[in-house]
Amino acid sequence: MVVGLTGGIGSGKTTVAKMFSKFENVVVYFADDEAKKLMNTSLEIKTKLTAAFTEEVYKEGVLNRPFLANIVFKNKEKLAVLNGIVHPVVYQHLQSFIAANKKKEYILYENAILFENGSNRMCDKIITVTAPKSIKIQRVISRDTISKEEVENRMKNQWSDAKKILQSHYVIDNQLLKDTELQVLNIHNKLTKRY
Repeated sequence: MVVGLTGGIGSGKTTVAKMFSKFENVVVYFADDEAKKLMNTSLEIKTKLTAAFTEEVYKEGVLNRPFLANIVFKNKEKLAVLNGIVHPVVYQHLQSFIAANKKKEYILYENAILFENGSNRMCDKIITVTAPKSIKIQRVISRDTISKEEVENRMKNQWSDAKKILQSHYVIDNQLLKDTELQVLNIHNKLTKRY
């Protein structure tokens, strides 16, 4: 079973995913981390990104993330080009990961843009992580040391929590860690029929 885990920027979905990873017989695929690795190791991605965004997109063979972010988070067309290059390679990588872990009780597929890129269609269940907008903005400013405006630009490229919740099986309100842990345990018990 593939369980999608999503949530807007700053919702704390990575923290939630790490809580799920502590359960035995559960494995987590972090789409963003894998995409970052593949953007530095996949010749296919490197060639296409360089063609689309110039040689400056890589510095000494390593992805120039600030350069790329500055382009794509201000321009939806450029973001679509980036996603069109990276997502098919990540999707193939995910399929291999699922095949290698099919004996697990479930595979948690953590992806910030699960709905936006259509990956929700391959999930048996979907969990959305939410938090108030002000908390999300503060978390991202603290984590990435970027401005409030930059955070809001990234938020504009993602679906609203309300829209995600409508298509989710479970919702986790991630404000207080102790409450979040209880919600994670409750959902895990339901997914594994231990309630």
